[in-house]
Amino acid sequence: MKRIFVVEDEPGIAFGLKVDFEAEGYEVETEADGQAALERARREIFDLILLDVMLPRKDGFEICRELRRDGLKMPIVLLTARAQEAEKVMGLESGADDYITKPFSPRELRARVKAALRRTQDSGAPLFRFGDAEVDLDRCELRRDGVPVELTALEFKLLAVFAANRGKTLSRDRLLDLVWGRCAAVTLRVVDNHIVELRKKVEPEPSNPRFLRSIRGLGYRFDA
Repeated sequence: MKRIFVVEDEPGIAFGLKVDFEAEGYEVETEADGQAALERARREIFDLILLDVMLPRKDGFEICRELRRDGLKMPIVLLTARAQEAEKVMGLESGADDYITKPFSPRELRARVKAALRRTQDSGAPLFRFGDAEVDLDRCELRRDGVPVELTALEFKLLAVFAANRGKTLSRDRLLDLVWGRCAAVTLRVVDNHIVELRKKVEPEPSNPRFLRSIRGLGYRFDA
């Protein structure tokens, strides 16, 4: 299920977009505040952002530019009441993939969203992004700020399992099954050791993990 982030401060429009795209089979999250939206877009994983230009605290152009500077490459479709050519050019130069003017046709917007997602799928390997990191699942490669980070095969497999189960708490036993296999003769301590090493490669502050969290008495959860 593709995940769409609707950033819109008009409640009626935001609600209508959420209902419309959920009816099309998408998972939809919404946010009305520009600064909060930027923080969520950096922290969470979205397949596409529908981004209003006029927002409280930080406008859509600023959000778009900052996300692109961070290296985030998900499609961004700007929504605005401004129809001037200069505004459209500014939006595209800020890194947006498309631009649609209010009032818009829901049917046209759905078509543009599908086209943007299709271009992303056709452009190459599946990518998973969080913070300044980018995981290329086809190339089995982790990059931080565009620079490759060396991982062992087990570390990459562990990271891929967390990426596929983000937001879910996974016990050590479950991680052993998924990464090492049910018949592997390894102890739960091995999981902890690999988590420690993986944190050194994906966390800004390994001693204070932001993404790979320990859930006391239960296991680990990947918040990205």
